Amino acid sequence: MRRSLLSMRWTDILFAHWSVDPGVVAATLPEGLDVDTHDGDAYLGVVGFRMESIRPRGLPRSLGLSFPELNLRTYVRGSEGGGVYFYNLDADDRIGVSLARGLFRLPYYRAAMQVEDRVDGVRFRSRRTHRRASPARFDATYRPTGETDPVAPGSLDAFLTERYRFYTESDGGRLYRGEIDHPPWPLSDAALTIRENTLFAANGFDRPGGEPHVRYSPGIDVTAGRIRRS
Repeated sequence: MRRSLLSMRWTDILFAHWSVDPGVVAATLPEGLDVDTHDGDAYLGVVGFRMESIRPRGLPRSLGLSFPELNLRTYVRGSEGGGVYFYNLDADDRIGVSLARGLFRLPYYRAAMQVEDRVDGVRFRSRRTHRRASPARFDATYRPTGETDPVAPGSLDAFLTERYRFYTESDGGRLYRGEIDHPPWPLSDAALTIRENTLFAANGFDRPGGEPHVRYSPGIDVTAGRIRRS
């Protein structure tokens, strides 16, 4: 990756992925992106976590922003290779949302969120508050259920998490890409109880059938670079 713009830490990450027919995803992608699949399946992922100490490169951690984030995403291939395509990124911080929409052209939305450490796991609640945006709610509890291990190359976990590039479309229809960098993900099996999840409906999807593929990560340090035309 070229010189980083931001540094941050992501903690208590939930990865919940549902397999879907590739055609479901293909119909939603901008020109220049194709569906990326694993063993013939496309995936829609709900990813929730705490973002901590978000700051310009070189600034002390103590001066960074911290807030929860919740996103719905899928996996694609573009001109620069594989990456993530976000349908929404909801976050509980007015300044962070404004900066992300302006600097990275990403579909960030304001939301009221509560993330609590409880005896039964991490409870993550989100209610979108962004003006003129589709309503979206999420309420779930998750916890690790096994040992934390590095992701195995070539595995489904690697396909779903080892992504160091994202693609995004501007209001004018131009495609951009951004890159991030971090150590390989430490992951464990996880239990997930969902009380409410309207992220699929908010983005025009039917709720996928079947049980999600669920993983938990305690956290990693991340850097992000500038976005560029793709």
